[in-house]
Amino acid sequence: MGKYVYSFSEGSKEMKSLLGGKGANLAEMTKIGLPVPPGFTVTTTACNTYYEKNKNLWEELIDEIMNSLSNLEKTLGKRLGDEENPLLLSVRSGAVISMPGMMDTILNLGLNDIAVKALSKNTNNERFAYDSYRRFIQMFSDVAMGIPKYKFESVLDRIKEEKGYKYDTELTVEDLKEIVKEFKSIYKRELRKEFPNDPKEQLLLAIKAVFDSWNNSRAIVYRKLNDIPNDLGTAVNIQSMVFGNMGKTSGTGVAFTRNPSTGENKLFGEFLVDAQGEDVVAGIRTPQHISNLKYLMPKVYKEFEKVTHILENHYKDMQDIEFTIENEKLYILQTRNGKRTASAAINIAVDMVNEELISKEEAILRIDAKQLDQLLHPNFEEKALKEAQVIAKGLPASPGAASGRVYFTANDVVNAKANGEKALLVRLETSPEDIEGMVLSEGILTARGGMTSHAAVVARGMGKCCVAGCGEIKIQEHKKEFRIGDLVVKEGDYISLDGSTGNVYLGNIPRVEVELVGKFEKLMNWVDEIRVLKVRTNADTPKDAQTAVKFGAQGIGLCRTEHMFFDETRIPVVRKMILSKTIDEREEALNKLLPMQREDFIGIFEAMEERPTTIRLLDPPLHEFLPKKEEDIKSLAKDMGISYDELSKRVEDLEEFNPMLGHRGCRLAITYPEIYIMQARAIIEGAIEVKNKGINVKPEIMIPLIGDINELKYIKDFVVETVDRIIEKSGIELDYLVGTMIEVPRAALTADEIAKEAEFFSFGTNDLTQMTYGFSRDDANKFLVEYDSKNIFEKNPFQVLDKNGVGKLVKMASTLGRKTRPNIKLGICGEHGGEPSSVEFCHNIGLDYVSCSPYRVPIARLAAAQAVLKEKNK
Repeated sequence: MGKYVYSFSEGSKEMKSLLGGKGANLAEMTKIGLPVPPGFTVTTTACNTYYEKNKNLWEELIDEIMNSLSNLEKTLGKRLGDEENPLLLSVRSGAVISMPGMMDTILNLGLNDIAVKALSKNTNNERFAYDSYRRFIQMFSDVAMGIPKYKFESVLDRIKEEKGYKYDTELTVEDLKEIVKEFKSIYKRELRKEFPNDPKEQLLLAIKAVFDSWNNSRAIVYRKLNDIPNDLGTAVNIQSMVFGNMGKTSGTGVAFTRNPSTGENKLFGEFLVDAQGEDVVAGIRTPQHISNLKYLMPKVYKEFEKVTHILENHYKDMQDIEFTIENEKLYILQTRNGKRTASAAINIAVDMVNEELISKEEAILRIDAKQLDQLLHPNFEEKALKEAQVIAKGLPASPGAASGRVYFTANDVVNAKANGEKALLVRLETSPEDIEGMVLSEGILTARGGMTSHAAVVARGMGKCCVAGCGEIKIQEHKKEFRIGDLVVKEGDYISLDGSTGNVYLGNIPRVEVELVGKFEKLMNWVDEIRVLKVRTNADTPKDAQTAVKFGAQGIGLCRTEHMFFDETRIPVVRKMILSKTIDEREEALNKLLPMQREDFIGIFEAMEERPTTIRLLDPPLHEFLPKKEEDIKSLAKDMGISYDELSKRVEDLEEFNPMLGHRGCRLAITYPEIYIMQARAIIEGAIEVKNKGINVKPEIMIPLIGDINELKYIKDFVVETVDRIIEKSGIELDYLVGTMIEVPRAALTADEIAKEAEFFSFGTNDLTQMTYGFSRDDANKFLVEYDSKNIFEKNPFQVLDKNGVGKLVKMASTLGRKTRPNIKLGICGEHGGEPSSVEFCHNIGLDYVSCSPYRVPIARLAAAQAVLKEKNK
């Protein structure tokens, strides 16, 4: 039989996985001599065993709990439920990873009609005794027995209103006795039994309640949001009560050793006089700033200040401390590493290195890489955000904050922008045809689509705010409005989007730019000293490339040439090229596109300077470039000098039944080699022009969707012939590479063959995930919600790389590729390139680089350095 219960004097901070964060820290503070009320911890192992036993406490555990209780009673000279000197307990949760406010707590346990009289007599404070009793009945009834809190609060509010009281502290002894009586009546009415008088029964029910709270809805949601495993369980901390509600010389509060918003090295917190812990968080009374404590109780404040320094130096991190003062005696009830904003996290980490509290390596590991998103996108003003009205919630598809007038088509956004308006693009779902409107919009809202939908992927690449899959909104494009219940939002109305939470607000909320201050730059310099994995960017325009370079990108890992085709001056030429009947007609259109593409590449090469630039040749199926609406088809037919019916038929013929598996990527080039020949010319002619300006350009031509070596060989032959002819004619030396995007599972399985022709592999993990699972990326969100809720998948594979399946293909292809070509360059360019755990995987299997959207470059840089340090620590 294992040991399930530990006294605070038996544990330490190293026993966090067993005692939970709170229990381990209570034991550690006891060990170093801080004023901690004594108690004991029921372990996380007991919690998991409780669930294995169908949520039942078993005899061995109950015996251990009662033995620990007996030892605590001897230590304090008090007994639970005693008629003369009663012991009262707090029962609190304590997860391994801090989950503030997510699970349940019960205070003042052990009170009954006899113990309350003894407490009153011993403290000579009858009001305090009955105040504690009414709190206990309410908390126990709510937390342990499931009686809604409001049933008790309505009694409290009624009596306060009848008596003309503003605060709970004005309630008299008689008021409190009446409230206790009414609370017990509610309990009996709701559960058809008397409130339990036996304190040991109260204790066991409270422990069960804390175990049960591990799986309450808010705890489950919190774990999902913060990637906390479901099998850790919670510990239960049983601690002797100390009382902040004993009058003017008592109180309770919460304080941080540094400011959790800014990182400033200054005590930050609040306290309430004559209160218990729940009063501070409940907002019943306005707390005072912690600095006021030095005037009310100077000795206590001085001692508290000393304790905060001891704790921060001991844990070498900013601490979040809960404390109670009982008759001017200080007690510390909890310490934990405090939650903080990204800005504060960076400032604190760098300051602590400067203060010689931690090393640079520890500072790097302290920062949550995903949290950096907060720093890289504009945010709403906090005060304005609190006052704003949330009207809907979708998926937080791309971080940032955006406000603007609602428009329902890309063209309308373009026109609004031309008129000097700030516009938001609201669509059922976006398509490549919407690209110009997406570029010019402040942000994007879609009713359909998931975290890797077209809208989400493109928005993240642009660093543009996006809320996707907001099913609550019913878009009626023909009426130029959307509805949420009875609320109607019309074209031109202002809304605001929060891409970090998925919230949609009514009205125009002001924004603030977050500056990347000097400490951020200092931290990133440390990061770059340590990381091995290079970080490139996915960028399709010179502006994106410049943004990425500013954020530290070391090259472009994916430039998608199709995005260049959707400009309003180009799309008519592209459509003529696609709909041409002969090679001559197609080449005539391609010759018009050539100088346009060349100019694009010149701009990108100049922005990237001597950094390597991987350019993917045309990938999507041709029908995506064609008009869908009748008026657009008529306009194009007139321009091409053919009938509407003939053009409609050709558009219809090009429509794909399954575009993902259809006529796209390298398959297009096998049918229409002239398209890739034009693009290869544009790339190399652009590179030559930039090299003539003194910049040593490094173009890498990527052929997409290869599944067989013969596809690659056929295309590579004519691409290389085109490129070499142009270089020879120019008379200059220009190095270039030809490689492929590994996104078809067969390519990964035959990578040793493909490496005979490919000089680099870039893993397109978006499509590789899609093809390996057989999931449609855009449609999977409809059912992945169920996979999530039923714990079938721990992570969405489109957001976090599936290391056991897709990752195995990437690793296998890397190994096979290097056997054939030892110096082959390997990287990934899917959305996973900016996700920290996926970046760590790429480091561990020895890839050369990851590529991600410009605004995720710092995240990938940090994650790459953390991967090195985690590997060393192992």
